[in-house]
Parts: sequence; C-alpha cells; structure tokens
Amino acid sequence: MSTVLNRHPRKRRGPLAGLIVADFCWMGVGAVATRMLADFGADVIKIEDRTRLDMPRRLPFYKGEVRTYGEEDPHPDPNKGGLFNNYNRNKLGITINMRTERGRRIAEQLISKASVVTENFAPGVMERWGLTYERLRELRPDVLYARMSGYGHDGPHSEYRSYGPVVQAVSGLTHISGLPGREPSGWGFSHMDNQAAYYNSAAILMAVLQREITGQGTEVDVSAVEVGINLLGPVMLDVAVNGRSTRGPDFPTGNRLEHPQAAPHGVYPAAGDDRWVAIAVFDDTDWKALVTEVGAPEWTADPRFATQADRFAHQDALDEYLSAWTREHDPHEIMHRLQAAGVAAAAVQHAGDLNESDPQLAHRGTFFELDHPVIGEARFEGSPVLFSGIEPDNWRSAPLLGEDNEYVFTTLLGMPREEIAELTREGIL
Repeated sequence: MSTVLNRHPRKRRGPLAGLIVADFCWMGVGAVATRMLADFGADVIKIEDRTRLDMPRRLPFYKGEVRTYGEEDPHPDPNKGGLFNNYNRNKLGITINMRTERGRRIAEQLISKASVVTENFAPGVMERWGLTYERLRELRPDVLYARMSGYGHDGPHSEYRSYGPVVQAVSGLTHISGLPGREPSGWGFSHMDNQAAYYNSAAILMAVLQREITGQGTEVDVSAVEVGINLLGPVMLDVAVNGRSTRGPDFPTGNRLEHPQAAPHGVYPAAGDDRWVAIAVFDDTDWKALVTEVGAPEWTADPRFATQADRFAHQDALDEYLSAWTREHDPHEIMHRLQAAGVAAAAVQHAGDLNESDPQLAHRGTFFELDHPVIGEARFEGSPVLFSGIEPDNWRSAPLLGEDNEYVFTTLLGMPREEIAELTREGIL
C-alpha cells in the first residue's frame, strides 16, 4: 500500500525534530548517512548544483527500465533516478551554485541557521569555498561539522579520492575475499560506501548527544578506510597471534568455516537460473539429518565422510556430491526441508525474494511505498531498526531538483521572492 503525502514541507515528527542539517553530501556514502537523520525527524536540506548533478540522479536505475549497472544516461531526467530517490527520501532539496561568490554567501546564511553541516566531497572542496571548521564556528559557534572521506582529512593520504571498491582494497578487505589459492576476488558492489554511511550516521548522533550535554559543537572526521579496518578484527588477530597468512592454499576460506570445523559448509547450486542455497553441518547429529533428507545415497556411506573431522578433511569431494543433489531442488524447498530436520540452511535470496515473498521482511515492514510526482508509486528500503514508541517520519519521497528553493530561501532565510527569481535567472540558484 502506498503512502501519498503532501509534498509541501511541514513540521517534522520524531526524536530529531528541530535539527536542521545543511547537507552538502552526495553519492551513497553521504546520502545514506543523512537519510537516517531525515527518517527520524531532522530537516535535512540537500544542497545541489544544477550544473553538476549528483551521480545517483544520473544513473539509470529507472522504474520499469532495465539497464546495465553503472551505465549513465546521456540525457538523464534528474528526477527519475531510482538510487537518488531511495537515498534521499524525507529530505528537502535546494540548488546553489557554489562556484559563485553570491552562492557561497547564501550557503553561509543557511549554515548560520543550521546546527549540523555535512559533506563528503573530495578533500579540499569545502576549503576552496572557504567553509573550514573555523569559518563555520564563526557562523554558528555550536556547529557540528560532519566530514566523510576515504582516508580522513589529515595524514599523507588525506588528499586521495576514493570510492567503495578502492576503500575495500586499501583497508585489506579485498585481500581476504575470494577462494583459497586464488587471486583476491574483491566485491563487485560498493559495500563500503554503505557501511561507512552507517558509521557516519552514528558519529553524527554521538556529536548531537555531546552537544546536548555540553553545549559544545565539534568536527567529525570519518575515514572510510578505517571503517573497513574495523571489519578485519578476527583476521588481524589470527595473523598477529597465530602467524597466519592471509593468502595461500588454505586462505581465504571462501564459504567454508574453520572454527568450529563445519562440513559440509557452503553455498551450493540449486534448481533454477542462478539459484543457490547455503547449508551448514556442525556435528554428527546434523549430518545424520542431512543424510536422511538427501535419501541416504551410496556416497553418504563413504569412509571419507564417517566423522565430522573426516568430512572437514575431504570437503572438496563432499561438496561435489552435495551439489549434485541440490541442483535438482528449489532453494526454498531445500531450506524448509533441512530446517525442519534441524539442519542450518537458507535460500540465497535475490531482490525478488526479498521484495515479494520473504515473510519476515513483510512482517517487519522492511520495504514500503511512497508516491513520487515523476515516477509514481515506488518501493523504498526502510530503516533496519524498529523502536517502541518511535516511528520513521516518512513524509515524502526524494526532492525534485530545486523543489524546495522557495520554501528554504523565503521561510528559513527570509529572502524576497523577487531576489530568488533573479538569482535563479542568473544561474546562482
């Protein structure tokens, strides 16, 4: 069921109501971070430039259209992009040409009204606009300046630019991904863009809490590379304590589990086009249940599979046999059968499963619909956290390009409409 709401800005509801954010963020790593604030009541004012559209506005994930990931549309409709609309719901949208002196002065007026400023540009962009932390404190003494970049804003690599796959490589995550004895596979998806975004959200909320207690603002500097390193804890301990190599015939372990010695343990092909199922057997009880479900074929009596230690030592052969059985069955059928027998198993779900048939996600309302003036009804991913007594304030879908110029510049900054019209004609707004 869709939610059709009045798009005109209104008083927000939620624990962050009253918090005004001047949001210079773009791409996913910044937009997802401030989306969390917008979902729970903050007035997040997304600042854009008409002459340099945010990348998610240009990527053709369009409702009802199928294109290759990363393929830019040569003539994009800036209001159709699916990624942009997903990343920026519940936000206000304005346009300012920051390459002009007048535009920068208007931005400073907005910052003086806001209590949080966020950005994730390449290092040096905000400085070229004169928006240093020192300048922001002159405009707003208790300002929270939340900065997000690949490497942080000091140190020998601070000026380097980055995207998710670069962060994954530099942090060491790519090196430990893949199959044993093979070159690093890396991740095709920019996972660290989204992971770093949630760290950014948490950092901003901690800074807001500190200001509530002390009355003091702060500068927040999140390094996505360091976020990636935070995900390496067990591997780094294994290297430091046990002298383990992170690249060799037995590492990375791929889908296999060493501690405890689980076997079979992996992701196996299932019936259908590119369908898979994960299965994990931890002891003899699990094994006996699995043998019963697969019909106790001759291979299950092979002496190589007699004990859990034997199965762990002969996983390659075991996986071949098990894969021959899983290929003949639907992944959800396998999941339900094995789970009923007490064996850990799960279908590897694709987007269709998640959106249309997963009962747990449907129960929790993970996906919801909002109306949009250009693309119509569209489905969005909700907050991954539920609270008792607190609900997300999903008041509208993402802003059209410059949709809230009049509201923000007149109501918040007190600018005359005639001036706004003139600045629009001059390309400043």
